[in-house]
Amino acid sequence: MTIQNTGGVRKSVDAAAAAVAKLLPIVNDVRRTPQPISKLVLAENCGGSDGNSGITANPALGVASDELVRYGGTSVLAETPEIYGAEHLLTRRAVSREVGEKLVELIRWWENHARQHNATIDNNPSFGNREGGLTTIYEKSLGAVAKGGQSPLAAVYKYGEPIGTPGLGFMDTPGFDPVSMTGLVVGGCNIGVFTTGRGSVYGCKPSPCIKVATNTPLFNWMNEDMDLNAGTILDGTETVDQVGRRIFEKIIEVASGEKTKSELAGIGDEEFAPWLLGPTF
Repeated sequence: MTIQNTGGVRKSVDAAAAAVAKLLPIVNDVRRTPQPISKLVLAENCGGSDGNSGITANPALGVASDELVRYGGTSVLAETPEIYGAEHLLTRRAVSREVGEKLVELIRWWENHARQHNATIDNNPSFGNREGGLTTIYEKSLGAVAKGGQSPLAAVYKYGEPIGTPGLGFMDTPGFDPVSMTGLVVGGCNIGVFTTGRGSVYGCKPSPCIKVATNTPLFNWMNEDMDLNAGTILDGTETVDQVGRRIFEKIIEVASGEKTKSELAGIGDEEFAPWLLGPTF
């Protein structure tokens, strides 16, 4: 509905309230029921990387992603500018030439999009990533791609497109976390995992977001906001596979009702941010 077609602001508010009232009895009748792991659709994002991301949290999430795919579930990578320079690692695993070419087309679109605004996407990462120890986008990208594990690339989606193919997929989104996650959730992701070396506290209702710290000092410093610590890999007390298994188990626990740290903090009500293309004139 629009204000103009409904007849003004007050009439629009009344109509919206009436529409919500009709939905409430249906919502109240919803009950939790046992569901197979294959119903999970995982959104994967980097919430500010550091020099540890590509060797701790990201490859560990890749292990969890592969495990979810093994159970028939779906895992979706995103943030197209942040796989730039490492896209060949995904196209090599594409289930078909068509799927691989879709990803290449996205890369070409981003190159052209950046060119139109007198920019490039092969420059250094953001300020936070540089502060975290990354020097080039290629370092960032090689670490980011590790979140996809070793599973074949089964599908490539446009921003917000319905996710319908089980297995590992890729969605075209910007690197900005709220915009990226909005597209993934709109597409059907019902749970998210953020790997962070900078301390992202992002939450995105209605899909809970699990935070994985890349190093132990960060996890200890922000233990009220970080759900898991992948820094144990650097500490030598766990392997990548062991941390990956912990992430997978945490995904199952959260999907079963356990609250994430961001949910307990009340974060995520106002993170809906659709992708607005380019400058506004």
